Amino acid sequence: LCSDISPLLKDPAAFRTLIDLLEDHLRASFPQIDFIAGLDSRGFLIGPPLAQRLGIGFVPIRKKGKLPGPTQSISYTLEYGKAELEIQSDAVEPGQKVVIVDDLLATGGTMSAACELMKRLKADVLECLVIIELKLLKGAEKLEPVRFHSLLQYD
Repeated sequence: LCSDISPLLKDPAAFRTLIDLLEDHLRASFPQIDFIAGLDSRGFLIGPPLAQRLGIGFVPIRKKGKLPGPTQSISYTLEYGKAELEIQSDAVEPGQKVVIVDDLLATGGTMSAACELMKRLKADVLECLVIIELKLLKGAEKLEPVRFHSLLQYD
């Protein structure tokens, strides 16, 4: 399957190369980033090593009910129903620059909800960054005007 990152995760050289590519892209694109925010759950696999390379923090955006303390939550529609995402209310300060990462962009619903959560916290979303984009589903259009970048695209 073109949308499965498991083979990348199993191969340490391939995974290192993936993080290298994402790091190079972000360093070339943005002079300053305050946080990498990762989407539950595969964004948690690429976000922390990327944040570590950049010398910045990582912020999890999780499914409802998983984070301690006060949270902001958003409900959104999926192809197969509804879902809710949460972020800790103090995760980012107003004006801080954030890149949101995940493994895959399909219809864009989850990533769009994550952008909305960041907007509520008054963060500046620099970009939504994914490994794989399924272009046929036009998810990137849902994210506009936020910048979007994918390493691989499939029709």
